[in-house]
This record gives sequence, C-alpha cells and structure tokens, in this order.
Amino acid sequence: MRKVIAGVLIALVIASIPQSVSADPIRDRQYWLSDYGFTKAWALSQGQGVKVAVIDTGIDASHPALEGAVVGGTDVSGLGSVDGFTPVGQNSYHGTMVASLIAGRGNPEDESAGVLGTAPKAQLLSVSMAFGVDGVDTDSQVAEGIIWAVDNGARVINLSLTRNSVSWPQSWDEAFLYAFEKDVVIVAAVGNRLDGTEQVSAPATIPGVIAVAGVDINANASELSSTSGFTIGVTAPSEDLVAAYPGGEYRIWSGTSGAAPIVSGMVALIRSLYPEMDAKNVVNRVIQSAIKDGFENYSSTYGYGLIDAEAALKMELGNVTENPLGSLSEWIELYRKQAPEEGSPGEIVTPFDTPITEIGAPVAIEQSIWLPLASYAGLGLLATFLYFAFRPAAKGPKSNKRK
Repeated sequence: MRKVIAGVLIALVIASIPQSVSADPIRDRQYWLSDYGFTKAWALSQGQGVKVAVIDTGIDASHPALEGAVVGGTDVSGLGSVDGFTPVGQNSYHGTMVASLIAGRGNPEDESAGVLGTAPKAQLLSVSMAFGVDGVDTDSQVAEGIIWAVDNGARVINLSLTRNSVSWPQSWDEAFLYAFEKDVVIVAAVGNRLDGTEQVSAPATIPGVIAVAGVDINANASELSSTSGFTIGVTAPSEDLVAAYPGGEYRIWSGTSGAAPIVSGMVALIRSLYPEMDAKNVVNRVIQSAIKDGFENYSSTYGYGLIDAEAALKMELGNVTENPLGSLSEWIELYRKQAPEEGSPGEIVTPFDTPITEIGAPVAIEQSIWLPLASYAGLGLLATFLYFAFRPAAKGPKSNKRK
C-alpha cells in the first residue's frame, strides 16, 4: 500500500487575502484568464453541459465562488460526507482551491468580482479522498474515485496529486483503462521542483494522461512550482494563482496543483463546443494548439508548449485515430509484466499544512510536502522511459512565443 500525496503539488506558498478588501482585486489577480486566451474563448464556450470530476480532498460547495457549480459527488475515504462536499484529511482545503480554478462562478453578488474558473459554466463532481491519514489506502481511493466519476457522467477528470513514484499499481491500470474506454479525458499535475523533484510522478506518467507542467507569471518555466520530464503534455500557469478557500475565503498559491485544473477547464471548453468529439481528438486539440517557444516539436520542460484556450477552440485540425499522448493498453501489453506493481522504493510521506501568511507580509518559501524521491531506479521507470522514448511524437505547427 502506498500513500498518494496531494500536498506535493499543493500551494508551495499560500497567502490569504484579507476579507476587508473588495473582491475586485481577486479578479484582477487572475492574469491567466486573458493571457492564455480564456476570455476570448468564452465567446465560443464556457463549459456548459460538461461534468468535470475533481478527485481530491473534497469541495466546499457552499463557497460563494462555487455556488451552483458542484452538482454531485461521493466520498471514497470513509471519513467524509456521502456527497463528497466535506473537505477531509490533511490539506483539506486543497480540493476547493482546485475546483474554483476549473469552474469558479465569481461573486454571485457582483459578476465582475471573485474567482472565475477557466470553464465557469462547467459542472463539478466532488470525489473526496483523505491524504495523510494512517491506515487509509490512497491507491485504492484513486481507482475507486475514477470509476465512480466515469459512471456518473464525468467527461474530464482532474488529478492534482502524486503517488511520489514513476510507477503505479495494477488497480490504476484497470481504472484508467476504464476511463479511456469510456472516452474520458484525464488531466494530472506533474509535481514541483522546489522540493527536489526533478522527475514526473504517476499519475502524470501514465500514457494517455495530459500531464501538466508549470510556468511563472512571465510564461517562463517555473523554477519552484513545476518539474520536467518526458511525459509532460502541456504547460500552464503555476505561480501566483488566486483560488477559493473553504469558509468563503480566498488564497494565493503556487504549484502544478493549480496548473492542472486550468487545463481541465480548457478541456471542458473543448468538450462543450465539440460535444461529438472523442477524447483522443480533444487531447490532440490541446497539444496541437499549444504555443511553442524555441523548440520545433517537443520539450522536456514545456511538453508540447504553453496552452492557448482560444486557439484550442478555433484551430482547424484533422482527426486522429490514436491518443497522441500514448496508449495505456499498449503499455500494459508491452511492459506490465516487467514493471513492479508498486514501483521503485521511495520515501512514503504524508502532507502537512503549508504555512499561511497574510498578503503583504513577508512570505518565506518553505519546504512543502513533495519531498525528494528516495529512488527513481527500477523497471517501472525503465518501462515508462522506453515507451515514451520510442513512441512517435505528435507533430504540430511551430508557434511564436506568447506575447
């Protein structure tokens, strides 16, 4: 049994926004909405009719920014409420923050204020699981959560968590395959370099998953809140993100936990505008529309490039017959017998509360929950490397640097 970490990807630095200030500064901080094409994309799609499952610590559905957004849920930890609306475990705020970046509705009393998600009219499913709780098997929670999400209509699944290992258990083979067979897109965060993590971990190493790396506010590779690797799909903002926090509050945070839901929202926009488009073509649209800077096709730092929501909706593309990010079924057939189910030995850690600092006060960068891996050796890593190293890369148009 191996514990999955949410805090690994969690806000490396979290600062609170005093409640005395108006909500307008909150909206003003959401630079990624305009810089990455979302405000223009909303003229075509806002995610209507698409359910996005957030498999995390649970969502505080009573937060004003999420009013009407959470339409269902479940608890797979045995510790939360049956509807998944009660945040559980350590870093219990994590799921609410992630959810608001996908489908935040803003301030119900002022449409120009509050947190807007990248797909503000998408619907959310809350799957609550517990991190940092002794005796709780988080591997099985993830698998159970994925199957529940698929069976309850999710067309996108967001996983802002890591197993702290390049490999994954066989139960994940079955759950992820089930999602792919049911035409669901899965988005996962890759991890954070601040903690010494220089390699991507599962589930972001699973073929077919959109693995999301992070950039800073200037669209440069984040030196703190991202990592690099050969399974990265695309890159999205991961620093200075503002999100909803349980209890009607807001926080500023950094980490690929925030980059992944930004992409999940973009996937919801695509699925809403093109409801008949299958998952593999949705994935292809995400990576082909990405902006490349200084590389022709692929980068181990940026993947296929920086996301561009407007281009993802407008670009004319032919159909593909395979997921350009790989096939899990093919990987299983080629490598599962060689790859140890539990992955290479590593230090199993649990999350703890990241220090919260009032905005405007000095903020110290603290070591967060994503601790360095004890080892990345073993057949699990080799199998994943061989699969991605020799799989033909998806080819797309060279793009100019984002302005």
